[in-house]
Amino acid sequence: MALITLDDYKLFEGINSTKNDDQLEALLESSSALIETYCNTKFNAYATSPGVTDIFDLQWDTHVVQLHHSPVISITSVQERLAYNEAYTTLLNTGGKYEWYFEPISDSIIRTNDSGSYGVWPKGVGSVKVVYTAGYTTLPEDLKLAIVDLVTYYFKDEHRVTRSLGTASTQNQVTSSIRDASFPDNIKRVLDLYRQP
Repeated sequence: MALITLDDYKLFEGINSTKNDDQLEALLESSSALIETYCNTKFNAYATSPGVTDIFDLQWDTHVVQLHHSPVISITSVQERLAYNEAYTTLLNTGGKYEWYFEPISDSIIRTNDSGSYGVWPKGVGSVKVVYTAGYTTLPEDLKLAIVDLVTYYFKDEHRVTRSLGTASTQNQVTSSIRDASFPDNIKRVLDLYRQP
């Protein structure tokens, strides 16, 4: 699914014609998928209910689990189980019972005791389950601009590194390494702000 609409793209680029709509739609879909792959995140797929579920297999004592998607919008439920063959128990953080705490800087859930001190998550396969919403209900403007620039980059065949214009030639500045995708520097700078490990 495209991260921005064809109408949004055409508004950014000042396009009134419908001549290239099919090609632009395809490029919007492909560019959106490429950006989500590069950034290792789904920007809006989990932003509304039912959201996403993370299940953690814990092999050692820890008081923290870090959620896989960000930014976190809301936590629906936090559950734990003491053994693989047991049902999950829902933990509370209201009404005077505070069994977990959401730490927004690292998008982590911290296990606490009623007193608010650190607790320990149970060890085992699938011992912790968190249901939450994450991503963007409205994409940030800089990310929209990066998507528009990337679609234009492919639409105008600028991904070809050298282009001849009569007797002159231009070269697109791209940053690449063996492990990274090649993007023009202006696009890569924005995407790197949203890239998850």
